[in-house]
Amino acid sequence: MRVLVVEDEPRLADLLARGLREAGHTADVRHTGGDGLLAAAGSDYDAVVLDVMLPGLDGLTVCRKLRQRGVRTPVLMLTARGEVPDRIEGLDAGADDYLAKPFSFDELLARLRALHRRSYDQAQAVLQAGDLLLDPAARKVSRDGTAIDLSARELDILALLMSRAGHCVTRYQILDQVWDGETDLRSNVIDVYIASLRGKVDKPFGRHAITTLRGAGYRLEPGGG
Repeated sequence: MRVLVVEDEPRLADLLARGLREAGHTADVRHTGGDGLLAAAGSDYDAVVLDVMLPGLDGLTVCRKLRQRGVRTPVLMLTARGEVPDRIEGLDAGADDYLAKPFSFDELLARLRALHRRSYDQAQAVLQAGDLLLDPAARKVSRDGTAIDLSARELDILALLMSRAGHCVTRYQILDQVWDGETDLRSNVIDVYIASLRGKVDKPFGRHAITTLRGAGYRLEPGGG
């Protein structure tokens, strides 16, 4: 998993990040609510470990703002307060799970694995943008009822764009998720695949769903273009 840890206590943040990395995950750390919000909203993480008590924006506000911006990344909230009203407040703010300090690191890992499984299962649902449909499980794509034949990488790129429809998907995110970072950002391989996708899912149907955001990345229009 790629996990973002937002924790203002340096020692705890370091312990969490080190433990996650030793367990085979990737961990990024931010120490303020504002920095955590920017990181979580700007990158695709599999989970966010978010402390409630943070300088600047508190964790509850960060979580609410993420949900308002359409970021659905699973959030595991950490707090020194474990009373029922506190847990309810965190869940109502949009958190997916709640862990009171002090906690067992093994339990934190187990809860993160559970959140990841649930988000993965949800990601297998059919994606739709207007009349453009993509079934991740069957690996099938259609537009207005017409089947479209895509290569494996074309389908993976389209699935990423459709899962974040209406939002910018950066070149780095495409490289990270589709190529596992195996190619160079300076390469035009992404441009080639995007052009090929447009030639298959847009042009034959007179649509313009996939747009280029110059200097930023690409976006798929929620309505299908």
